Amino acid sequence: MKCPYCGFFENKVIDSRPKDDRIKRRRECVKCGTRFTTVEMIEKPLLMVEKRSGMYENFDRNKLITGIFNAIKKRPVTRDQVNDIADYVENYYANELKSVAKSKEIGELVLERLRGIDAIAYIRFASVYEDFTDIASFVAVISELEHKSPVSAGAEKLEVNENE
Repeated sequence: MKCPYCGFFENKVIDSRPKDDRIKRRRECVKCGTRFTTVEMIEKPLLMVEKRSGMYENFDRNKLITGIFNAIKKRPVTRDQVNDIADYVENYYANELKSVAKSKEIGELVLERLRGIDAIAYIRFASVYEDFTDIASFVAVISELEHKSPVSAGAEKLEVNENE
């Protein structure tokens, strides 16, 4: 970091504060003693989404959050939980160093998180994501959810332990 006043390259950080998704740092130049402020933010790579039609568009966090909010209407899911899901999706692709994501993969990541939060929100999101056209599709997802629920998995473990 170069001092904006004298151009010297050494400075020390006096104070750091998080501000939204950025870090605000108060710095002091080692040579001239002048203080200045820098604002740092984490640079996330540009993520493109491949739609079902084969078209590409920029990943839009707000669009993802809006879709999740449509699924959680009148459900006991908090705004923080929705933001955590969106963060999870963004961080998943950033950590994998992927610049292209299929919309189907994004939907699966969201469903994976919603399954553990709220079953009704899971079914609502799945109905849009999977584009349900009949009642059988709903029944299939509900029965899959019942078989994979943590309660039924715990009950199966108890039965196994009792038979031993």
